[in-house]
Amino acid sequence: MRAPDFWHRDDATAHFAAAALAPLGHLYGAAVRWKARHAKPYRARVPVICIGNLTAGGTGKTPIAIAVADAIIARGKNPFFLTRGFGGRLKGPVVVNRHHTAVDVGDEPLLLAAKAATVVARDRRLGAMLAVERGADVIVMDDGHQNFTLHKDLSLIVVDGEHGFGNGRILPAGPLREPAAQGLDRAGAVIVAGDGTPVLPAFDGPVLRARIAPQDTAVWRGRRVVAFAGIGRPEKLFRSLAGLGAEIIAAVAFADHHVYTQKELTDLKARADGASLVTTEKDFVRLAESDRDGITFLPVKATIEPQDALEHLLDGLGGPR
Repeated sequence: MRAPDFWHRDDATAHFAAAALAPLGHLYGAAVRWKARHAKPYRARVPVICIGNLTAGGTGKTPIAIAVADAIIARGKNPFFLTRGFGGRLKGPVVVNRHHTAVDVGDEPLLLAAKAATVVARDRRLGAMLAVERGADVIVMDDGHQNFTLHKDLSLIVVDGEHGFGNGRILPAGPLREPAAQGLDRAGAVIVAGDGTPVLPAFDGPVLRARIAPQDTAVWRGRRVVAFAGIGRPEKLFRSLAGLGAEIIAAVAFADHHVYTQKELTDLKARADGASLVTTEKDFVRLAESDRDGITFLPVKATIEPQDALEHLLDGLGGPR
């Protein structure tokens, strides 16, 4: 689904919509609180790092998870990613291989698997067991801060610097998955993605900054493009291309994790008409091999600053138990 506009607006209509849905939000938040208090999480034999967030929608968790894995690999360790595999048909636990498609495991696991071994599992406990069995030194969970079946040794909360926690209300009245202070209480550190300084209620731990920047920047200047994206915030792609000097003929937004139909792709290619058809890498891996002809993607990479603060957090993990 696309995030409702009223989550991030400050007008009478937005306030009315949020207030009307607030009772449902209270129930949602209470359910998360109950699960947190009554959980008996499984403790894996290796350290578990969770890259999570407190809101629905895209905050950049996946490229940040890859950046954390890069730091772990630089230490001579063998990280495994662990993810639910949203949108995929396989419940797992299963190690992603080159034969899997987004239909099987979802889009994000395919991106993660290009960096390090990746386990998809609806049951994170079983996924952690499989990762350790296959040789993981460290497990990096992409999402799962509100999943209490697996003990986390370090929880890194990613917060969008521009939008923060929106109107501060809980789903469906706002973007929060739980009260911000409640979620931050379980965080070892916060990583702010992009510009801006969001308010972090009652949090006095380390705050790092992630820069998610496009790669191959020179090729886009003056290039005519039709851009499309089905991610949490499609406008990020459109702004990035414009900032690189591309001439955007059309910008088409779809819902997060959107599965493209043949008609939609045919229409997009027709609109391009000599221009470049460009999307995100996350969208690109959702396309069947036969549909990728004539479509390219804008690669991005996350860097986490200050690097020594991240290293200090990793120092505190220790080794296998």
